[in-house]
Formats: sequence, structure tokens, C-alpha cells
Amino acid sequence: MGSEKQGFIWLSGLLFLNIFVLSTADVHYYEFSLQESPFTKLCSTKIILALNGSFPGPEIRVRRGDTVSVNVHNQANYAVSLDWEGVEDTIEGSNNTIQPGRNFTYNIELGDEIGTLRWHATSAWAAATVHGAFVILPVANEDYPFPAPTSDQTIILDAYTINGHPGETYGCSNDTTFEMQVDYQGLYLVRVINAVANETMLFDIEKHRLTIVGQNGTYTNRSFTSSLTLAPGQVIDVLLCPNQNVGRYYITARSSSGRHITNGILRYTTTTTSF
Repeated sequence: MGSEKQGFIWLSGLLFLNIFVLSTADVHYYEFSLQESPFTKLCSTKIILALNGSFPGPEIRVRRGDTVSVNVHNQANYAVSLDWEGVEDTIEGSNNTIQPGRNFTYNIELGDEIGTLRWHATSAWAAATVHGAFVILPVANEDYPFPAPTSDQTIILDAYTINGHPGETYGCSNDTTFEMQVDYQGLYLVRVINAVANETMLFDIEKHRLTIVGQNGTYTNRSFTSSLTLAPGQVIDVLLCPNQNVGRYYITARSSSGRHITNGILRYTTTTTSF
């Protein structure tokens, strides 16, 4: 009898949570425009496919249980389709390829996904530049299963850049370096995405420890590390507490083959947290 009562209470709680999520869910609308855009990095200018003129592409940011509608206008000369890693899109029919000059709307109904996922073009050559983060926040007033961060930062490793910035390692005068500004003893949720199609990437922040709290759209048991190893397409969420002497520290991303390395800067802005 006791076990039956406990089972009923557990099922009632689960049902209440699902009803709560559904009752607070919102619908978010995004407009994506695919174009061929000039991109100057690594000492040269190339024409790349980009969504809304940005590389990496736009970030989708919603809450658990929400519905997302993404209308993609293809203004490029190539047919494309998008893939939503870790979520299901409600598409009628099997062919969602968007021909040049046409548009297509993806409707995505989120369930229990939480944390960080990614979206990208389905073909490998287009996915090299057409990709972005899919951030799923907790429902309003829902607690994190770890200390609540004061801020968050998405970091995408792509084409051997950090968020599209090659850093200082390539020696090109027109290159830029990614910079993340932090407060001393603040708490940051850093969402690290390996968008490199065929390389495992190694990621670390000089003299700082990281606490892994999630992977690929779900929470995980907390674990501690000084560096991350990300397989192609993998997403890892970590907590970062800046607790070193105020200054600047290198953020480093390198391929496991050792052929490519890029860096960014973690820069302290204050000596005490402002939150």
C-alpha cells in the first residue's frame, strides 16, 4: 500500500509539472534569411553562405516546453535544408529542402529538452558556415539543479575560430579576437559547441577550472575538469567561476590533430562581483 501511494504521489507530481510547463509555454517566431556574404578572416576575403549576414548564425533562445517557428528565406544560389539537433520538428512530408528564391517554415515543439543544442544546414559544406546555438532556458521560476548563474555565454568553435574570431595565432592584421568579460567571483554558464564537422576539439581557459553541468540538451551529474574534449557536433555546458588574480587569460581551442589552434581572451572587469 505504501509503495502504491508513493507511486501515485510521484505520478501526480510529474503530471502537475507537465501541466505547468504546458500552461506557461510561449510561441517564438524567427525569420532567417540565407544569403551569400563576403567574410574576411585569415588574411583573405571569401564568399560564404550565412544566415542573417552573421557567422556563426543567429541564436535561438527560448524556454523549456515552448514552440518555435522558424521561417527560412533562401536568397542564395543553392538549395538548403536545416537540421535541429536533439529536437523534433513537425514537418508535413519528408522533403524540406528550400530551393533558391523559396521559403520554408520549421515548427518545433519542445518537450523536456533543457540547456544547449545546435541547429545547422544538413549538407556538410553548407553546415561549415550555416549553424548556430539553440538555447533552452528553464521555465520561469524553475530552479537550476546547480547554483544559478549570474550570466551565460555561448561559445561556438567553427572553422577553427571562436564565435567567428580567429584570434592572435594566425598573424593576420585584420583578424579579430573573441573576448569574454567577467566579474571576479561571478558565476557564468558557458555553452561550448563544437561545430567543426570532422575534428575533435580541445577547449580550456587558462588557470581556470570548469564544472560540467549539461550535454546535448540535458542536465548531467556535475563533474570538474580543467579542459573539455568535444567530438564533432557535441555540446557541453559548464559553470565558470572567475577566481584568479584580476587580469586577462587565454581561452584556447585546438584540434586534436594539433594542426589548428585559436585563442580568445577572458578579461576581468572588476575585483568584486557586481551582482
